[in-house]
Amino acid sequence: MPSLSFTAPKTVDEAIRALAGASGLAKPLAGGTDLLVQLRSGRIRPDLIVDTKGIPELIGIREENGAFVVGASTPGVMLSEHEALSHAWPGIVEGVDLIGSQQIQGRASLAGNLCNASPAADSVPAMITARVTAVIAGPNGRREGPVAAIVTGPGQTSLGKGEFIVEFRIPKPRPKQCDAYLRFIPRTEMDIAVVGCAVNVTLDASGVCTDARVSLGAVAPTQLVVDEAAQALIGHRLDDETLSKLDAAAGRACKPINDKRGTIEYRIKVAGVLARRAAAIAFERAGVR
Repeated sequence: MPSLSFTAPKTVDEAIRALAGASGLAKPLAGGTDLLVQLRSGRIRPDLIVDTKGIPELIGIREENGAFVVGASTPGVMLSEHEALSHAWPGIVEGVDLIGSQQIQGRASLAGNLCNASPAADSVPAMITARVTAVIAGPNGRREGPVAAIVTGPGQTSLGKGEFIVEFRIPKPRPKQCDAYLRFIPRTEMDIAVVGCAVNVTLDASGVCTDARVSLGAVAPTQLVVDEAAQALIGHRLDDETLSKLDAAAGRACKPINDKRGTIEYRIKVAGVLARRAAAIAFERAGVR
């Protein structure tokens, strides 16, 4: 491995200056569970690594203005152990809980999982369906953007030079609103999703869906927001006809590839099955809110 520089700033401003001032490729390190593997394999060769774990602002979970605010470098285990967040958005926590082993979850973060920009990232679909917003700091100040707009392609994000995510704002659910995330993998543990699916629904008092969002992972270059699948749910109870329309809409949205973990046809089929199952869980959870 060629030599590289490393810095561990203590403030957001110090991190911005380091990232913006780098002469070559600079990479923020939120948890390192993806970055360090890529360094060892030679997949990436940064000139500078900026470790953000030492910035107090980027670690922790708080409730503020009707939202959960999660520091970008907060390890996944802290999300899993946060009772209020786990109750509000079990689907988001389910995605986080699927990132590697317990040891990995002690380091891995939402920002790292998102900005690694893998189509199969487990935490991303449920954040998309919950309409989570990322707060991004950079040389021109801070801006906010939907999580759905961060990843632009495999390994690529919309973040500019010197920019990095400092926190996520997760809106609290409305009454009768809840979510679910499921993935399919060939093994029982610690594998990469062949297909992932998040469903987020809001119901009325009679159990009819009044709002929905569906996101698929690992079936396209980026996570997909499947509006047709959401429309299949809105205005309906979860009966056989609704599930059939949801299944078909999820399959039509897929743009997968053939690889050693699954064929195009297989991924399309699994996407519909997971959409059905995730919707059933989300409806059940929302119905008891």
